[in-house]
This record gives sequence, structure tokens and C-alpha cells, in this order.
Amino acid sequence: MSDSNLLSVKNLSTSFFLSDGVLKALDGVSFDISRGETLGVVGESGCGKSMTALSIMSLVPNPPGRIVGGEILFEGNDLRKLSGKQMKSVRGNDIAMIFQEPMTSLNPVFTVGHQIMESIILHQNLSRKEAKDNAIELLELVKIPLAKERIYEYPHQLSGGMRQRVMIAIALACNPKLLICDEPTTALDVTVQAQIITLINQLRKKLNMSVMMITHDMGVINKSADRVMVMYAGKVVELSSVGEIFNNPKHPYTEALLKSIPKIHQPKDELYTIEGMVPDLMSPTPGCLFADRCDYTKAVCRVKSPELIEKDNVKVRCHRYSDEWDN
Repeated sequence: MSDSNLLSVKNLSTSFFLSDGVLKALDGVSFDISRGETLGVVGESGCGKSMTALSIMSLVPNPPGRIVGGEILFEGNDLRKLSGKQMKSVRGNDIAMIFQEPMTSLNPVFTVGHQIMESIILHQNLSRKEAKDNAIELLELVKIPLAKERIYEYPHQLSGGMRQRVMIAIALACNPKLLICDEPTTALDVTVQAQIITLINQLRKKLNMSVMMITHDMGVINKSADRVMVMYAGKVVELSSVGEIFNNPKHPYTEALLKSIPKIHQPKDELYTIEGMVPDLMSPTPGCLFADRCDYTKAVCRVKSPELIEKDNVKVRCHRYSDEWDN
């Protein structure tokens, strides 16, 4: 593991053991996040974005889910080898997570101040008065006005944008080194989305933390990420800098995602859609899992699963960049 890497995930595999069979939610996922870096994670629903985050946090529901292979190295220590008590001290303290729906993530029967203070008292051994002062500072940090009054309010008394800011405040309560944002703008309108992304970018620089930004919105990635990891059917299919992804995408799936972004003044009947469906991960077909939806499919794509190879400083999982493509 490089000294510059805060998190290094190697060949992570997570499966769900169901009555109908085994579903491979993650299949050999590998990536790094450097200190102070924002890694964007994109893909369709069900591609493994959130499951990657839950696996890192040891929050995979068990049963029926279980991490079945790989390493999750955080500052050189494998999180998979930690006990439940040890992992509890990491979760929320060194690694924090913002969930996509704040109304269901916040407890409706406790004030927002109580919920922020809970994390501070648990991990930092502060008195209630010190924790309260800290909670007010955090609400001010995430730009919530009248913070001294807001700490006594309940989640239902706040707007969606305000609730998401409270979630960010809770995540930042213990000065985490890594902040995982699981689609933090999904339930918000466009104006508030932009405010939340700007806020996360500002906090990352101010607090010198790393961010893992999970989203299906390529616009969010363009505004926030340094590098981008594209996932499809539980696998990493492309990993590159944000500029390379938008200007020179290598994988056909990445190309298709970018084509799907609506353009200003584009006629409705010209909107691009990716044909077909995500494959059934209970019984995946041989070969490349994107083959049925790809414009470049050849015979080799139907019989052999492509490896993740490095091409011009880009990691890509596609036969087009292997020696077999022209054979």
C-alpha cells in the first residue's frame, strides 16, 4: 500500500446467500483512495456502488450477505480482521458515511442536536456541555443559520436540504479521515444539490479529508471528483481521472453513460438510452456482462470475461484493449 493511499481495497467480493442461490453483489473490486482525494463512483442502480460502501463500513446485512474475499486496507490495517468492537471505533470516527435519504437516516424522535452530540460523546469522551458546543459549531460549519436554536428542532421541522446538512454535520462530528457520500443529493432539488456538493468540496479542502462520492449523476462527478470509478454488475469496468473519463472514455459502458446525459435544446426524441437490462447476477452469462448491451461486441466477448487492464494510465475491463481483439 502506497503511503499516499488512505484506503486500498483489493479484490473485494461480497455475496448474498439466498434461497434461490448465491448473488455476487461485488466480484473482485479493487481501488485506492489517496489522502485528500475525491473518488467518484458511478453506475446504474444495482451495479454495486452502495454495496462497496457498506462492505467498507462492515454494514453488509448478515444474513443473507457476507464479504467472502479480499482486503480493505485503511491506513495499512485490514478492516476485515478487526473485531466488531474495534470496527465500531473506526466507523463514525475515522470513516464516516452520509446516506442518501436523510429523513429515514435521522431518528424522528430525537432532536438534531441530540443526534450530533451522540456521536461526539461516544467517540471523543466529551461532557454534554462540550458536546453541545461542538454540535453548534458543526451546524455553523455546514452553514445552517440560527444553529443555537436549530439543535433543539426535530428532523421533520427541517427542509430536505437542512436535513442533509445535519447528516453531514453528524458525519463530520469526529473529524473523519474518509467521508463516504452515498448519493447525498438524490432526494434534493437541483439548487440544493449544487449547494450540498459545493459544501462537501469546501469541507474536504478545509478539513483535508478524503471523499468517496457515490452517485448516478455524471454532473455531480464532473463538479466534485478527482478520479472516477465506473462500476457495472458488481465489477469495476473503468478507473481513470475525471478529465480522461469525460474527454476520452475507454469502456463502452462509460461511453453510453456519457451519451445518456441530456443536452440543452436536445429534442426529446433524440435522448440516448442504453438498450437492454443489467444481467441477472444470480445466473450470469459467460463472457463480458455488458456484451448484450454493447455496440462493439465480438465473439470473444461472449465466451471470455475481460480482465481489468491498464491502458494509457487508465484501468479498463474490455477486450477492445487486449491482444485478442484483432484475432
